[in-house]
Amino acid sequence: MAQSDDASGVERGESSFREYVLGVRITEHVSATGEGPRYRFEAPHHDGITFDDPDLAELYAAVYFDVNGFQEEGTGVRGVPPAIIQAGRDTLAAYLLTQPETDVNWVASFYGVKPSKVERYTSWVRERAAEIRAGAAERGME
Repeated sequence: MAQSDDASGVERGESSFREYVLGVRITEHVSATGEGPRYRFEAPHHDGITFDDPDLAELYAAVYFDVNGFQEEGTGVRGVPPAIIQAGRDTLAAYLLTQPETDVNWVASFYGVKPSKVERYTSWVRERAAEIRAGAAERGME
């Protein structure tokens, strides 16, 4: 489940979980109370967001690369950034999966499709994001 970053709990440790091109990364955090780990997505010009599940943090990163970045600020608690809406059904499905209290079955019901179709949508987003990152790396964009 995705969770907005908050100031509760003193951090015991932070380590790099995944480094991407263009200053995008996911860090792993463990609190002083031993809770966690939690995974924080960070990117330039993005407020950051923290997840309990590393797979969801990586999916969020894939959506971020798929739409060439986005900012959630100003979209409200349940809003979706316009860049994601404009990107298409598969990108929106992947984004919705990263939101609190949603899962594959919820997104499938939202679209009126089978969960396997939602899984295909997310695989397409992940593939495109990997291609975008590889292209950026080939061009020397660190």
